[in-house]
Amino acid sequence: MSDKVNIGVIGAGWWATLSHIPALLANPNVGTLAVNRPDQEGLDKVAASFPGVKPYRDAQAMLESEQLHGVVVASPHTLHFQHAQMALTRGLHTLIEKPMATTAADARTLVDTAHAHKAQIVMPYGWNYKPIVETAHRLVAEGWIGDVRHVVAQMASALTDLFGGQPMAETQDHLFRPPASTWADPNNFGGYGWGQLTHGLGALFRIVDLDPVKVFARTGLSPAGVDFYDAAVVELSNGATVSLSGSATVPKARGYQIDIRVFGTEGMLLFDIERARVEVIRHDGKTHIETLPDDAGGYESIAPITLLVDLCRGAPATNPADGTVGMRSAVLLDAMYRSAHSGRMEDVR
Repeated sequence: MSDKVNIGVIGAGWWATLSHIPALLANPNVGTLAVNRPDQEGLDKVAASFPGVKPYRDAQAMLESEQLHGVVVASPHTLHFQHAQMALTRGLHTLIEKPMATTAADARTLVDTAHAHKAQIVMPYGWNYKPIVETAHRLVAEGWIGDVRHVVAQMASALTDLFGGQPMAETQDHLFRPPASTWADPNNFGGYGWGQLTHGLGALFRIVDLDPVKVFARTGLSPAGVDFYDAAVVELSNGATVSLSGSATVPKARGYQIDIRVFGTEGMLLFDIERARVEVIRHDGKTHIETLPDDAGGYESIAPITLLVDLCRGAPATNPADGTVGMRSAVLLDAMYRSAHSGRMEDVR
């Protein structure tokens, strides 16, 4: 097991400089930290804010010049596939910001590439790293509710401004702010599905280990022309049905909502981050009510980076948001947007 590992960050923008880079610098097992940003002015700001990082304007040059063990891909959504593929083909464990990719084909290619080169994909679905999701995952895997037959899943966020094409209020004093070109451009894979609902799907596909196969969807648009609201009916590979909902317009005074209810042949599981609960109620009268602290549903931003570093070191680690989880989210969203455009039920490709 290596003592120090070298990590490269592709896309040193808003979230990378707010969360990923500070977490990497604070990790005692990280040696060299190289960062990439294509514009010189922005790169200079990153280098000044984080003394000791090695700055590169070109991602390819960074990968070729540094002896890296792992990579964080935090570039705009449309570049995730290109940048992750560059890292994975070198056999580097890679954390890919959500969404993993913006087409089903690209998501499947990334999983195949990771497998071929013995690399792991890490998705920073923060809730997947919390005991609240792991408990729900374990209860379903252990058969508490029997075979999954129906799921109700919804996610909502206080991001009316971001997906409406306005500056995100909470980021006023950040080094960089999330650009509308990434989050609120209908021609650039902006919208609530790619930008947020993917988190809820990450939790769903950790809890329910099934592939999506068909999707019928409708969306409600923001003033910027991207989806504020998502409503979809999903068929899973075992024939189970999913009622899926997303909303960007929670008032700023309230936090995130992820509420997942899984109905099976033996009972049901209730999962909720807002009220911090995981409960199973069975037809035979048996129940399991997990004891959770009030903050159990809070978002976890450091653990995905810690996992990436541990994988690079060769340390034993469980990956609760791997390439399969990321791929299932991406292929469902791909079909959801196609269905909203076509008005038909669409096959997951």
